[in-house]
Amino acid sequence: MAYKNFKVETDSDGIALVTWDIPGRSMNVLDETSTSELDAIVKATTADAAVKGVVITSAKEAFCAGADLSMLEGMNQAYAKVFGEQGETAANQMLFEQSRRFSQVLRSIETSGKPWAAAINGLALGGGFEITLCCHYRVAAENPKTRLGLPEVKVGLFPGAGGTQRVPRLVPPQDAMTILLKGDPVTVEKAKALNLIHAIVPAADLVKAAKDWIKGGGKAVAPWDDKGFKLPGGPVFSKAGMMMFPAGNAIYRRETYDNYPAARAIMSCVYEGLQLPIDAALRVESRYFTSVLRSKEAAAMIRSLFLSMQELNKGARRPKDVPATKVKKIAVIGAGFMGASVGYVSARAGLDVVLIDRDQESADKGKAHAQKMIEDQIKKGRAKPIDAEALLARITPTADYAALKDVDLVIEAVFEDRKVKADTFAKAQEHMKPDVIFASNTSTLPITSLAESFKDQGKFVGIHFFSPVEKMMLVEIIKGKNTGDVALATALDYVRQIGKTPIVVNDSRGFFANRCVGRYVAEGNEMFLEGVPPAMIENCAKMAGMPVGPLSLSDEVALDLGLKIMKATEADLGPNAINPDQKKLMVEMVENQGRLGRKNSKGFYDYPEKGKGQKSLWPGLSALQPKQLDPDTLDVEELKQRFLVVQAVEAARTVEDHVITDPREADVGSILGFGFAPFTGGTLSYIDFMGTKKFVELCHKLEAKYGSRFTPPKLLEEMAAKSETFYGRFAPKKSAA
Repeated sequence: MAYKNFKVETDSDGIALVTWDIPGRSMNVLDETSTSELDAIVKATTADAAVKGVVITSAKEAFCAGADLSMLEGMNQAYAKVFGEQGETAANQMLFEQSRRFSQVLRSIETSGKPWAAAINGLALGGGFEITLCCHYRVAAENPKTRLGLPEVKVGLFPGAGGTQRVPRLVPPQDAMTILLKGDPVTVEKAKALNLIHAIVPAADLVKAAKDWIKGGGKAVAPWDDKGFKLPGGPVFSKAGMMMFPAGNAIYRRETYDNYPAARAIMSCVYEGLQLPIDAALRVESRYFTSVLRSKEAAAMIRSLFLSMQELNKGARRPKDVPATKVKKIAVIGAGFMGASVGYVSARAGLDVVLIDRDQESADKGKAHAQKMIEDQIKKGRAKPIDAEALLARITPTADYAALKDVDLVIEAVFEDRKVKADTFAKAQEHMKPDVIFASNTSTLPITSLAESFKDQGKFVGIHFFSPVEKMMLVEIIKGKNTGDVALATALDYVRQIGKTPIVVNDSRGFFANRCVGRYVAEGNEMFLEGVPPAMIENCAKMAGMPVGPLSLSDEVALDLGLKIMKATEADLGPNAINPDQKKLMVEMVENQGRLGRKNSKGFYDYPEKGKGQKSLWPGLSALQPKQLDPDTLDVEELKQRFLVVQAVEAARTVEDHVITDPREADVGSILGFGFAPFTGGTLSYIDFMGTKKFVELCHKLEAKYGSRFTPPKLLEEMAAKSETFYGRFAPKKSAA
């Protein structure tokens, strides 16, 4: 029989080689066709007495990147249809049967009576890795880039085709829970050490090694189907088990605050499943998977963190009429922490970098920063000395602007000061080629006004990196009023070249991310001035889903920088543009107490010397509060809501102001840029999934108690009246690339 996604060849030894190769795709993904064809292949090879065993591998560079999550979206749509036509019971049954289908196909491999070997030639993630786990033998090709794992939890799901049952039957419980709950892939060496794979061989010997195992009498029985099978960590209700699960539950609560149904389901699947025979355990897993698939958290996370992010990474917002550009050499003007980091990530991506500063010593310091970063990667085993040599050879530090003569893109990363920036533009333009695009890495100053100091405003664009650049995946591309399509396309192409996710925003003070996160920080300050205990402010923010508390974030950004931005905003827009009480607090912290944040080891927190304990809230904070409230009288849920609502309202204002024109960018940008509670799907999805009407009611309730910062914009009021959503009213544009 001929298959669309697989090729099956049986050799003279009776071993069927199943090669996965989806036509027209760079990677194999688990879709409806692959699942159906794999099912047919299992049935055919099981029934064919001439087949002595099966090897499954891939013709692509990778084995499989995981499931096609748009297929899961389709399942939810089918659920809604059946629910409407036949009721909830029928819809639940339909979704359970569909969710379970792939799990049953994999179980049929395991129980086929024929030995199956997985020849893993590259990346194997999610459902792709689950296919290998049901094979009786797993051999991987030597490849430092290969990663194996189950990352589903990162998009609000969990491994639903046996992953939660097979991994803890192969791996000690603590390691198994780390793999499942963190979702971080592992190298083939780590996988072998954990017993997730059996062998690692040179790539040229991969299929032969798999076939040799079958020819050598490979056993067609999974370990857990053997009568004498014992769990690697012992029974759940053993001394070891009782040390593991209560502690694991406490860690889960501490890390997630019970905001993630998928993580909770993983804990339940493992705990319940390990007390059952494998077939019953797989049914339990499927029931939890069906339930999680119906959760709004999974729907929101799949849409934002998989589908939307993928579309943006492929150039959804790129002007389609501009030919593709490939940046080969860039210049970064300003070799301070930010500029040096931009230079480092660019060189890491293979670009040549000219690092310019006011003198050679400052430029050299910028290169030294890059050297330190790559050396840290070598210490962690993520890079080799040869990588460091190549990277550093690509960075040229200099004080001479003449070095701009042959670059393709210039990025300015000097101080947030209009005059300093204007002087930089003037010097740069003397030496740049006429067609070169110029980008400013400003974090707050409007691009349109900065471009007034530049000769050709059509070639001027904003590229706003987030700190620390090497870790933060988001980059804001800011369109000034006169920014041309070529400048925008070049900026997008460059950001994609260095492996970051770009969002395109129109010009405004603070753009998108800083406008929203500024509200978060300010809300923390408001609570502080109200008398909410500082520890409660920080903990409630984390309970709401934010990665760090607002006081801690203020310290990271630097309190003196926050005060400087506040003063600049007041100077530009007048005294009504800022909160005088917050300014007074910042003046007291910075100018009177000398507390600048983490950078001088004292801000809202006291910071110990490196390696000597953890940071702690500064005991002197209570003296700066006008009053102290009794924590037992405070509504924790309301405090959590305030943090999320104040940011979501500001995101809605950015849509009304035409700063954000595509809801995908607000959602992806808010999660990647400032860690807005990922389980919500982002700032606009938070509103959409709550319902605009209900959200506006909540805004008015908070507005009555706390003031106009919670006032919903007219756009949101209008949408609530019509029961509209952001994804309905502002339907995302289709990808152009």
